[in-house]
Parts: sequence; C-alpha cells; structure tokens
Amino acid sequence: MKSILVAVDASLRAPLVLAAGVDLAKRVDSKVRLLRVVGLPPDLPSSAWAMPPNLLVDDFLLTAKRELEEMARTIPHELFEGSDVKVGVAWDTICTEARAHDCDMIVIGSHGYGLLDRLVGTTAAKVVNHADRSVLVVRSTKDEQH
Repeated sequence: MKSILVAVDASLRAPLVLAAGVDLAKRVDSKVRLLRVVGLPPDLPSSAWAMPPNLLVDDFLLTAKRELEEMARTIPHELFEGSDVKVGVAWDTICTEARAHDCDMIVIGSHGYGLLDRLVGTTAAKVVNHADRSVLVVRSTKDEQH
C-alpha cells in the first residue's frame, strides 16, 4: 500500500480519524494524503446569504485550509504526501480525489444518525457504497459520542 487518503471534516472526531490513518500508514509503510471537502451547510445563518457567493465560499475554504494545515503538522514528515481542500459534495469528492491521486485506501469517520442522515444517508455510507477502493470507517468510542 503506497498511499492512504484520510478525509476529515470539522467535527471533534477528525483527530481520531487522522490518528487512525497515520497509525495505518506506519504499519503498512504508506503515505498519508489529507482531504477536507467544503460544502455549504443547509443551516447557514441568514446573514451569510447576504454575502456575495464567492466571498462566502472563499471564507469557508480559508477556514478549512487553516484547520487542515494544523492537522498536517501532526503527521510525521516522512509519512505526509500532501493535502487538499475542495469544494463539492463530500462523498463524491472523496471518491474522485482517491482515484485522482491513486490512493489505495480511504479512511473516513463515521457520523451520527441525525434526521438528515436518515433521509439521505451519511457521507461515510455513500463513500463505502461508491468508492472503487477499500474504505476504513473510524468509529468513536462511547465516551467520544457524548
């Protein structure tokens, strides 16, 4: 295995997902590529809609890039292959980026089952169903779920 795509989000679970990806990379002598996908959340405050669309997306991208850079600094240099922040539908972008970078595996966090997840399915479930490579879904411990 030469490359592992670790897809993280802004959740509290993200460091756990990254740690699992780094641990796996160490065990199989692989590299880690970080990915963060930015999409517009459905529950944006009304003030956000007053911003020009390009500024709104730029603001989300800037925040995501800063957060991803912080996470990247925790990866041992010899394991780090690179990082990307993309705008798109999370599950589709994750699958597309894994193919584009010829990653052997995708590591992603599981998510809770809120109302929206029950209606349209979780990102993790969609990645598992649509990826053309293996996917490791990292679950939180019981303590981390509360």
